Amino acid sequence: MTTSTSVPPDTGEAGPPAPDEHDQKSVLLSRWGRSVGPLVALVALCVVFSFTADSFFTLGNLNAVIQQAAIPLILAMGATLVVLIGSVDLSIEGVMAASGLTFVLLAANSVNGNDLGLMAVIIALGVGALFGLANGVLHAVAKVPSFLVTLGTWFVGLGVATVLFGTSTPQLADAGLGEWAQGAWFGIPIIVVFAVAALLLTWFLCRCTSLGTQTYAVGGDEGVSKVTGINVTRTKIVLFTIAGLMSGLAGVLATIRLGVGDVGVGSGNLFLTLSAVVVGGTLLSGGRGGPLHSLVGILLLVVLGNGLLLSGASPYVQQGAQGVIIIAAVIATGWPARNRLRVVK
Repeated sequence: MTTSTSVPPDTGEAGPPAPDEHDQKSVLLSRWGRSVGPLVALVALCVVFSFTADSFFTLGNLNAVIQQAAIPLILAMGATLVVLIGSVDLSIEGVMAASGLTFVLLAANSVNGNDLGLMAVIIALGVGALFGLANGVLHAVAKVPSFLVTLGTWFVGLGVATVLFGTSTPQLADAGLGEWAQGAWFGIPIIVVFAVAALLLTWFLCRCTSLGTQTYAVGGDEGVSKVTGINVTRTKIVLFTIAGLMSGLAGVLATIRLGVGDVGVGSGNLFLTLSAVVVGGTLLSGGRGGPLHSLVGILLLVVLGNGLLLSGASPYVQQGAQGVIIIAAVIATGWPARNRLRVVK
């Protein structure tokens, strides 16, 4: 997904008239909607489900919602960085599968004699980062659209995972890693700790580092970014690599939770992740949004699914409701910018 903008040459003639008061109000309303609208919708959903589902506001259900949102939140952090530059990463499920199978086959397992312990986790994360690096190089250097590159690496990752899977299901036999990942720190599940850490690190990168500044600049206008001296190619490669690392981490954590190596470990996460990034208010054209927006988007979709399930709604109603929310979010975030965009892929 790339966004092209055209900048008219400076001819010395008067430019277009300044936006009137109505246009200014429209822009302000759009910004308010992106920033506050999803949060208001989340609160509204919680209020509605508190009346329609008696068990919604129980401690057990809230804990289930938080844990259910953990892995998608980790994935959304990487996806947010990529969307902020006006690109897209579709390789999430393939990278999760390849990293998860790499991990389980290098840790103590039921099909070979490997037992690398924590090193198996590190190598699996490296596999995810390598997939992200390949995405970044092919997109930024070879100029292949990110949609096509990451679609291809999605299936490459699934192919690698299928080959690694072999003919029998590898069972994770490292009880230490399993117990550690299923445990808690100060009462907080480990998987939630990782999700919060990913959120905080991504927020810090976006708001407190030069890479974050460059990310928003490239998403806002890639041409202007090049003129101002930003290394756009390097920025894209680094961001795609981070996204691959996040997918690798999610694959490892999901595999530990399952206790077995599974090619389908990431199934369904692509839709939820990218939907949450958009619903949260990050523009598909890049340059606006961020990790906190994606956090709200993840919680919004997870709470929606959880609340509808507890209310007795059928799976088809749940899918339909998610679809409506996604379409509405895309229209709300992209409509004010429609006149500035020549092509949106």
